[in-house]
Amino acid sequence: MNKKKRNIILGLGLTLILAGAACAGTIYHYFFAAPFQLTETTYLYIDRDDNIDSVYHKIIVTGQPKQMFGFEYQAEKNNYAEHIRTGKYAIKPGDNMRYLYRRLSMGYQTPINLTVGSVRTLDRIARNTGRQLMIDSLEVARLLADTTYIRSIGYTKETLPALFIPNTYEVYWDMSAEDFMQRMVKENKAFWNEKRMKQAEAIGLTPIEVSTLASIVEEETANAAEKPMVAGLYINRLKRGMLLQADPTVKFSMQDFALKRILYKHLEVDSPYNTYKYAGLPPGPIRVPSFQGLESVLNYAKHNYLYMCAKEDFSGTHNFATNSAQHAANARRYQQALNRRGIR
Repeated sequence: MNKKKRNIILGLGLTLILAGAACAGTIYHYFFAAPFQLTETTYLYIDRDDNIDSVYHKIIVTGQPKQMFGFEYQAEKNNYAEHIRTGKYAIKPGDNMRYLYRRLSMGYQTPINLTVGSVRTLDRIARNTGRQLMIDSLEVARLLADTTYIRSIGYTKETLPALFIPNTYEVYWDMSAEDFMQRMVKENKAFWNEKRMKQAEAIGLTPIEVSTLASIVEEETANAAEKPMVAGLYINRLKRGMLLQADPTVKFSMQDFALKRILYKHLEVDSPYNTYKYAGLPPGPIRVPSFQGLESVLNYAKHNYLYMCAKEDFSGTHNFATNSAQHAANARRYQQALNRRGIR
């Protein structure tokens, strides 16, 4: 081979090598290099209303990539527009477009922490859930108001607050309202394990009745140390067949949680929730009790107290009494304190 041919072949070889290197560099740049201008992990939320254009826009706004070609190429090649998966997805500083596309197209979501709180009304459950998940609060509210659905999971409109065990749960952001409710059923069953069931049976209460009593305790005091004392008092009354005479049930029966002073006229309201008129526990919880409230009933303090009255120092705690004479003296001091403050 003469020198001229050899130079031509070497030139062609070098050209192919350079072309290959350029091609490999281009592929690496668009698919394997980290294009995101991030210093920490951020999150992309894709909901039911998103289309391919809005997904592109969210990636740009959230991840601030230098280029989108790698993602767009894969999306077009695999018809991603027809298979968009909802959810919360992480975008990490070192991610490339191949990783991101795979994560989104396969639905590899990042879980979220869903907080279910101890709240007074079920509409608060719906609103709080709607704020934390993709679903609209109205979707949850509809299920909470659907008596047929409520019966199917073992509850009534009155007992439904007993379903919820306030806690923080790891879930996926795009879970449906039905999935949310089934998760609550699962967590309720997990809470009511063998040990707690035996504790409830020893008291003579069902899980729903424990929740009902806990809801009253919760409304009576915010003092954690006092809750088992209050629970024990009401259990003493139940065992003796006495009226519970719990002020929070009167507020609930009137749907007026802002009442600061319960008057005799309030005690006459005709409602099964008015424990000044009707014996035993009300038909269901007057709020969603906290985990601590439930435990305060299951582990109630054993004592002989039958009466309690808010302390006249407005500390949020109570004076306890074993007889009506002691209670009358406690009540008198509290009424006088109310009068001094002009609370009516």
